[in-house]
Amino acid sequence: MRKAGILILILLLGLPFLLTAQDEDDPSGEIDWDSIPYELFTRGDRTLVISLGVTLPMIFFNDGKVIDHQIDPPVGGTGSFVLNYFILPKFTIGGELGGMFLPTLADNTLYMIYLGFKAGTQFVAGRFEFPLALSAGMAWQTYLDLGYFGLYFKASASAFFRATASWGFGATASWYLFPEWTGNSNRNVYGNFVDFTLSARYHF
Repeated sequence: MRKAGILILILLLGLPFLLTAQDEDDPSGEIDWDSIPYELFTRGDRTLVISLGVTLPMIFFNDGKVIDHQIDPPVGGTGSFVLNYFILPKFTIGGELGGMFLPTLADNTLYMIYLGFKAGTQFVAGRFEFPLALSAGMAWQTYLDLGYFGLYFKASASAFFRATASWGFGATASWYLFPEWTGNSNRNVYGNFVDFTLSARYHF
């Protein structure tokens, strides 16, 4: 019994030294962010961004004139998935899939789904990352029994805080242009929207 007590005492006294040695050898320990170089990314790195938020209709043009978009209340919902691939430490290409819905004055709903190509750059300051991007692609719009298939263009700016080695959290603001070309210049419509979303970004 006495020998067992001595053995336990030796183990307890040596435990702090064992843990210290393990932390020094364990590469999965907490990151020393102050020692990380400015370039956090290299070619081949990827990020997956999930965003949810609100969207607002802005200015609609028809034949060079501002028109009433009939969307009220002027707040809808939006969400998207974005996959980025780093071709250089500061430049990305990728794709995005997203959608939005907006109510109208007649208690109906306008739905839009878009799928596009994305290219961007980002700036890093410590644990903060600031991506900027441009997107273009295809968009599907439906309202009641009406539908339209066309293009969309988008510019976005984000701010992320790198919470862990794998996850960053932040906010994104985007501007969209949805043109509707009908073949008659007097009936072409250019819809401008803005959205504000909360985003989570996974690095892998």
